[in-house]
Amino acid sequence: MPTLILSMSLFALAASLSPGPVNLVALHSGLHFGLRRALRHVTGATLGFTLLLVLIGSGMEGLSAIVPRLTELLRWVGMGYLLWMAWGLSRSDGPGHERAAPLPPSFWRGALMQWLNPKAWIASAAGVSVYTADGGAALTVLFIVLFFVICYASLASWALLGARLGRRVMEQRRLQWLNRLMAAGLVIAALSITLI
Repeated sequence: MPTLILSMSLFALAASLSPGPVNLVALHSGLHFGLRRALRHVTGATLGFTLLLVLIGSGMEGLSAIVPRLTELLRWVGMGYLLWMAWGLSRSDGPGHERAAPLPPSFWRGALMQWLNPKAWIASAAGVSVYTADGGAALTVLFIVLFFVICYASLASWALLGARLGRRVMEQRRLQWLNRLMAAGLVIAALSITLI
């Protein structure tokens, strides 16, 4: 059992900590609004992902068989949403100098991002099929609890990194470059959705 818990934890860590759109928004939120306010996004994204994991763990993956176009629709809607966020981020020049002010962190936007994020769907489906298929409800609950804790800690670390960078990079020119770099990351994430 300890080996299984370690394996589940490493899977959750790799899926949660690796750069992706939700993590970039956590970084951006910490950078522009500080850690406390960024935790709204972190909490929403973690709970949104956990709800997705619970539903997939309880058999919702059969929905894709019923609605074959669900994955394709999710891919295009998610890509559009990421591109819209990248556009807004690329236009942000920093506190007090925005052409387009960055959206403040939101619980609901964080949760919505997970539901529009194909990476979250794939990680949920893969994790459930690998770790809980033969283990029953107790193993599913264990996987969900581990993933919740690791996901929250991972996203919070991105927000903390943003808050720390925000204290050091308050010069407008540096913020512009950092915002554009994060926007480019979101564009790459959006375009990579087409490869899934």
